[in-house]
Order: sequence, then structure tokens, then C-alpha cells
Amino acid sequence: MTGEERVPEVDRAVLEAIQDRLRTAPQIETAEIVIADGQTELKAPLTAAATPTRIDRRFLDIRWYTNGDFRIHYQEDWPDRTWSQRWDRHPNEHNDRDHFHPPPDAATPGENRTWSSKFEAVLKLVVNGVRTRTDSLWQAVGDGE
Repeated sequence: MTGEERVPEVDRAVLEAIQDRLRTAPQIETAEIVIADGQTELKAPLTAAATPTRIDRRFLDIRWYTNGDFRIHYQEDWPDRTWSQRWDRHPNEHNDRDHFHPPPDAATPGENRTWSSKFEAVLKLVVNGVRTRTDSLWQAVGDGE
């Protein structure tokens, strides 16, 4: 890291705005800003009603920075595996700054993507993706998986 490069600061105002929106989402149990592993992030577990009983837990972890970088991680913990995906904007060596780490394991390198500069648009994309995943999980339960 050169003298001009700095680690971006967490944008608490954006996290609070996201928190307010997620608290109204019916599939989100809670949305709390916490410090985890030395990082300020928003943790949002999904409700039991939105989660088939075969899954131990489902959650979103969100970090948003003052320079517009972000990391949004969705994960399901099953008894025998995890299923996850991640939406990212940050400089790195494995992808463009905007990229997506696809399920089932949020593999690196990911897929280069282009995200909106507005957190509301990114959040809508993520929430719609989680809703689609929820629908497919319930469909799979109905199909006997």
C-alpha cells in the first residue's frame, strides 16, 4: 500500500439507512450494526418463517464504505454444508472492482459485474436475489429435496 492509499472508512450513515430498510423486509428477522472481527458491519439474519427447517440459519452481512466500496455476503448454514454468494466492490487482484462471487461457495475469482453507485439500487438487487433464493428453497422442499 502506498502512502496515498488508505483503508476506506465504514459509512455508518449508509449502514443505518440499509438497516432501516431491512427492518421492514418481511424475510429479515433483525438488522443490527455490530463490530465483528474488528469491522463494523450490518448483520441481518433471515426469519425462521423464511427458512425451511432443513437449514440451520440464513443471513446477510453488509459492509459499506465512504468511498462507495462494499461487501454484501449472503449465507445459508445447512447441517452438512454452507451455501453462499457475495456482491463486492473493492480493488483486488482477482477481478474488476465490481464483481460477484457466485453460489454455492462464493468462489474466487468471481464474475465481473457492474453495480450502481447508489446503495438503494444495490440493496434492491440483493434483496431480490435473496427473495428468489427463498422461493427456490421452498420449491425444493415441496419437491422433496
